[in-house]
Amino acid sequence: MSSWTPHPPTPSSLGDHAVALEGTHLLGKRIALLITGGIAALKTPMLARALRRQGAEVTAFISDEGLRFTTAETLAWCTDRPVVSTLSPRSEHVSDAEQFHAYLVAPATYNTINKMACGIADGPLTATLASALGRMEQGACAVLVCPTMHGSMHTRILTESLQRLQSFGVTVVPPRDAAGKHNLPDEEPIVVAVSRAVSTSPLRGKRILVTGGPVPSVLDAVRRLGSRFTGALGVEIAKELSYCGADVDLILGAGSIAAPAWLHARTAHDVDEYSALVRGALATSAVQAAVLSAAVSDFAPTEPRAGKVKTSDGPWTVHLHPTAKVIDAVHADFPAVHLVGFKYEEVSSHEALMITARARSAMHGACVANRGEENARGTAQVAWLVTPGHDPVRLEGKPAIAAAIRAHLEQCAATHRMAHT
Repeated sequence: MSSWTPHPPTPSSLGDHAVALEGTHLLGKRIALLITGGIAALKTPMLARALRRQGAEVTAFISDEGLRFTTAETLAWCTDRPVVSTLSPRSEHVSDAEQFHAYLVAPATYNTINKMACGIADGPLTATLASALGRMEQGACAVLVCPTMHGSMHTRILTESLQRLQSFGVTVVPPRDAAGKHNLPDEEPIVVAVSRAVSTSPLRGKRILVTGGPVPSVLDAVRRLGSRFTGALGVEIAKELSYCGADVDLILGAGSIAAPAWLHARTAHDVDEYSALVRGALATSAVQAAVLSAAVSDFAPTEPRAGKVKTSDGPWTVHLHPTAKVIDAVHADFPAVHLVGFKYEEVSSHEALMITARARSAMHGACVANRGEENARGTAQVAWLVTPGHDPVRLEGKPAIAAAIRAHLEQCAATHRMAHT
């Protein structure tokens, strides 16, 4: 291991308390982060910064017990705002001067959850939550709780309290199950839950199918014919749509990168399984749009071999035939589903690619097109979003591509054009 040669850090334009934005799903949203007295409170400063990385303005409320595990100074630094630990004549608990879009209780202890369910307001946090529940009943905010506690405290009392809170409209963020405890989830699923709860996107509640990654064809029992694509774009699209409140069904080809656990992805191990999973998703749920970014193998062997072909058998000649285009079959069988297809070319001019993409978009609804000449290894992916009646839009980087697809689907949903005709 070589020693580090000391040198100054790379200069940054960010202020000392600022965070680099990773998205804008909480831009302009005021979030009250209520921290109760569990050991998981030590993670809340980083949770506050994760919320801010999506654009949120975060104010921390913390109980005396919570201050045993983190400090007001740390929270003030991470939120860049004063921390509320006691109630003053300003009546911070009713938040009239600064109304919040969401109240997030993280961690939410056994004590606080049961007090919320019973309407007890005997301290700064529970009084704030009593007001929050009242605002929620008026449709003015969202309330979320992240239960964290030892497994022995998961009693019938707790279950009934959580069920009662959910019946009121409170969102319960599922805890991370580990070591016999309800643990605070990682930051991202909590931020996703908050984003979904406050989303005003026309895609909120819409079911959307997303596919991605390399879908291979079978050569023999262990060998597959696939592509070099990774599924990173499909995962990015699924995340972007989930953040804005869409209910995403994600199907990834075998060999894709791992999707976050909160996305609940399924795996297609070959072309036939991919086709079956896509058709099954469209046939059994009210999917209103499908973003089919999977790189499905264009060729399959005429006769896949049983078992494992041995090198001692000598040369192996494989005859390939084109596979059926799943997107065309989906369009024919599910015409009400708005489709976003993808087209990739090598050794192609931009003009030729646009001609193909326009034809595809006229047939399916939208097409994301790119070519190898515009995508050098190690550089940001360049693609063009082509939709009927509009000029192609150049996009650079997977987050930008995902955001453009989300905006396109939002426009379709808002104008009642989600179903392609």
